[in-house]
Amino acid sequence: MSDLQLSEPLARRRFLVRVVAAVHAAIGGALAFVLGTAAVAPGFERRRATWIRAGAIDRLREHEPVPVTLRVARQDGYAQVVDRRVVYLVRTGERTVRALESTCTHLGCRTSYDRERRLIQCPCHGGRFDAQGQVVAGPPPAPLPALPTRVEGDDVLVEL
Repeated sequence: MSDLQLSEPLARRRFLVRVVAAVHAAIGGALAFVLGTAAVAPGFERRRATWIRAGAIDRLREHEPVPVTLRVARQDGYAQVVDRRVVYLVRTGERTVRALESTCTHLGCRTSYDRERRLIQCPCHGGRFDAQGQVVAGPPPAPLPALPTRVEGDDVLVEL
């Protein structure tokens, strides 16, 4: 047998191996793109601002946190779920209201307002916050987060 006869099958075999490897690479790349897009794409979705009516401004006392339960509807697959979220509304001026999260920044416990002491207290580990949400005592590492608010007419709206 001559060298030409041996190299022709080898060349053909190398060509076929490269074609199969290229097809595998294309399938792998397409699969990685599809799975990667499915995993990452929800993170790029724009979050719609939802303004929810939280109450009337005339029912709020100056510098006294008032707990308000907000009902937030969200889509969970095929079902619509209504979550309840408690925030504190604090009137800080004639037409100015501040909304604070009611979840302690230490370990996520639900807080309550003590009118006598004028403090927001966490029952889990003794964390205390003032009416503006600043840490006064205990282990919380940060103040209570504030939420955007606006006043339209007599209604206080909170953005969630």
